[in-house]
Amino acid sequence: MEPRILERAEHPISRRDIDANVLKVLYRLAGAGYDAYLVGGGVRDLMLSRKPKDFDVATSAHPQQVRDLFRNSRMIGRRFRLVHVFFGRQNVEVATFRKQAEAVADTDDPLIRLDNTFGTPEEDAFRRDFTVNALFYSPQTFHVIDFPGGVDDLEARLIRTIGDPELRMREDPVRMMRAVRFAAKLSFEIEPATRAAIERHRADLAKASVPRLVEETYKTLGQPEAAHALVLMEELGLLEYVIPILSAHLKSRAATLAEQPIVRNMAALGRAIASGFAPEHSIVLATLMLDLYRDGAGAVGVRGGGERRVDLISELRARGFARGDTEQMRLILEAFQNLAAPTRRTRRLMRRPYFPDARMFFEMTAPAYSIDPTRTLRLLADPDALSSSPATSAARAGAADGTPPAAGDRRRRRRRRRRSRHGGPARDSAAHGATVPSGNDGNRPGDSPPSPDPTRRD
Repeated sequence: MEPRILERAEHPISRRDIDANVLKVLYRLAGAGYDAYLVGGGVRDLMLSRKPKDFDVATSAHPQQVRDLFRNSRMIGRRFRLVHVFFGRQNVEVATFRKQAEAVADTDDPLIRLDNTFGTPEEDAFRRDFTVNALFYSPQTFHVIDFPGGVDDLEARLIRTIGDPELRMREDPVRMMRAVRFAAKLSFEIEPATRAAIERHRADLAKASVPRLVEETYKTLGQPEAAHALVLMEELGLLEYVIPILSAHLKSRAATLAEQPIVRNMAALGRAIASGFAPEHSIVLATLMLDLYRDGAGAVGVRGGGERRVDLISELRARGFARGDTEQMRLILEAFQNLAAPTRRTRRLMRRPYFPDARMFFEMTAPAYSIDPTRTLRLLADPDALSSSPATSAARAGAADGTPPAAGDRRRRRRRRRRSRHGGPARDSAAHGATVPSGNDGNRPGDSPPSPDPTRRD
């Protein structure tokens, strides 16, 4: 098949827009007699006059040949060997052209398990997922090479699979999430046949590699267009298989998706990312789960708030999200509740190592719940103002009308009693309602009298 070739005057890509170290890799490979192209998302973004996040290189050189050519490199990967060429902290990924996955014995299950055969540039292009991600750029000829029709889809602003969408989604179910990510990121529509295939085969996400699915979830929901991506995931039925508890929560609300607090929170996260914020995974999870965390326990079918928090963590852990991320999420969510109704004890949060993240998260999401974050942070900075704040007054009123003390107060009282029993600092017994029997020097009835002091003179 003859590709469509765009001459330099027909496209906007300039070598000035390509990272200098990437050009070094391309030129050295070409100088050694190998074919070498810029490929994938980097070419797509340059064609759209966007700044690429990273660049990938594809070449006819085999991994060991690339490794021999660059001393500042190392091979990675087990299923398919790649080479990373290092320039300080930056690395440029170099992959050998591959062909379509080999056929497997079970034709009823086309899930890709083998994908490690070298191929030609054309075979490599048709192996890729979407037409807009299968463009090649040659720095020697300045040509853009289009085998599957990606240039037309860029102009039409469409995300379209290469080949039969039914087969491509079944081969690799994570492509469904990638379609959502690119559609949201580029503000493209998903081509109708591709969209129909996603809706029809969404249950195949259960067959996907769990680590890959979790990684793709973070990529999809950790971008400036996070709110749009979340809405697409729910509309296509993908969220039901990625985080079912969250999908059920969205379905339980009468409001449209765009009006729901979760979507507004994700929009706030997206604005922060667009301004340069790089969120940890725990921040992404906390933004997703905040509304569910604050909602009534009935949303997840447990009895109380404390149990509900544990339930959220167990739900995420069952879906492959890491323990460290979910625990950090829990701390951030609990800090949000404390910051939403601050007391003097809330100031202790300022000494916690996670407070900077918790503060940023609170400032970002509080407006969705009509909470003024500047007032809370001003109160934290001024302890005297906290003494007269409505939240503190309510806490004192609760203590006066017989409301049980907070768990922290009970723990402190127990510690004081233990210190008193074991010879701790003397307390004012009258303050505790205790009486000291007379005539036994303060000993309880039945205690032995104190030993006489041999140095005492009567």
